[in-house]
Amino acid sequence: MEARELYGNITDSAGAERYLNETPRFTHKSTITELRQYLTRLGDPQKGMKIVHIAGTNGKGSVSSQIASCLREAGFHVGLFISPHLTDIKERMSVDGVMIPEEEFVEAFQAVLKEVSSAAKDGLSHPLYFDFLFLMAMIWFSKKKPEYLVLETGLGGRLDATNSVEEKVMTVITRIGIDHTAYLGNTIEEIAAEKAGILRKGCPAVVLTEPAEAFEVIRKKADEIGAPVYEVAPSDRKVNRVDENGIDFSLYNRYDKNLQIYLPGRALYQCENAALAAEAAGLLLDAEKIRDPGILKRGIEKNIWPGRFEEILPGVFIDGAHNPDGMKAFLESAGAVCRSRGAGTKVKRRILLFSCVNDKDYSKELQMIAASGLFTDIVAVPMQGKRALDAASLKRSIGEYAAGLSFHACDSVEDAVNRFMFGKDSDTEIYAAGSLYLVGEIRGLVRDKLRDGITEGI
Repeated sequence: MEARELYGNITDSAGAERYLNETPRFTHKSTITELRQYLTRLGDPQKGMKIVHIAGTNGKGSVSSQIASCLREAGFHVGLFISPHLTDIKERMSVDGVMIPEEEFVEAFQAVLKEVSSAAKDGLSHPLYFDFLFLMAMIWFSKKKPEYLVLETGLGGRLDATNSVEEKVMTVITRIGIDHTAYLGNTIEEIAAEKAGILRKGCPAVVLTEPAEAFEVIRKKADEIGAPVYEVAPSDRKVNRVDENGIDFSLYNRYDKNLQIYLPGRALYQCENAALAAEAAGLLLDAEKIRDPGILKRGIEKNIWPGRFEEILPGVFIDGAHNPDGMKAFLESAGAVCRSRGAGTKVKRRILLFSCVNDKDYSKELQMIAASGLFTDIVAVPMQGKRALDAASLKRSIGEYAAGLSFHACDSVEDAVNRFMFGKDSDTEIYAAGSLYLVGEIRGLVRDKLRDGITEGI
């Protein structure tokens, strides 16, 4: 009996997630042609929505969320599809900032499952985890009828499930770095070419000018197909202040040449993401003939995107950095926190909780962590899940690549949260990085403890 038959009576999101986690056992990656066939069979749910498509290595989720927030601030109904989720699979699809309700998630799951069973008779393969969720989201969005839909790619761009949508009103490509090399290529140029696959003729593309080698590839592709490019450069923004109260920075763009933005938290890289989002949203507002620069400021400042250098407890920072480029950005923000401490502030230890998945370049990340000189201790934290690097390999890698730091090992994420977050001394700061899955586990555990009234050690 096939797996889809075994799970035919699923009635909750947990059961649906278990089913989706099993899909690699009996299927393979769907092609763009197959996914377009699925969309057709489902009634072309993408029709009637203005679609903004986001690709990149780092910052995709933040930029997607910021653009959606700006469009909501302008009065539009906005759908948002993101990947991955942190604590709840339903986070991946939302309308006007509200994630899909449980019963509607199950309805969308069953609708796709029914079509998959029918499509199998015509030779269509069963969609994998992300592709299946994308089809679910499109069904749900078609019922909710948002005016705009912001789609974040899962991996790459050219062959990503979200790229099965042909008509778009805008594309945005965030910072390009080395990641997923087995699928996207081994160089910045090769990866940029895959990301540039989301571009469409006549559709505006908002792109960073750096790294230069990525920008050149994207611009060349845009010129070839006739996509107008709108550049976002480092010179367009200036950080005016960063301290425990947040970040103030100035931003120049076509919509507002003197935009003053406040960002809560201390994730310096969010200034770059906000610059991309403001440029994209400003162009969309121009096309709608809406002239109110305050929309961009309010939309970006109101947006909260968890797990990105987030201070979840006093002196406890978590960040989803999961590749060398993301780790560099995390370390820059952590360094800014260290520099912002006043002369009277006594921080004796800075402890980093680290974990990763087994297909990442964690050796380079660990070398960067050791070379930064920011941390006194590093803790190996094994995660749940099939992709997580096993405890033995995690310990061995830290010992090899971050040998200069005091080393500790935990049995699980929960063990690390209990020992180092809820049991930390007042002169200690705790950081966690290496994987969004680590961040998600930590956030869920901390949320549950605070809900239960556990505050010892905070």
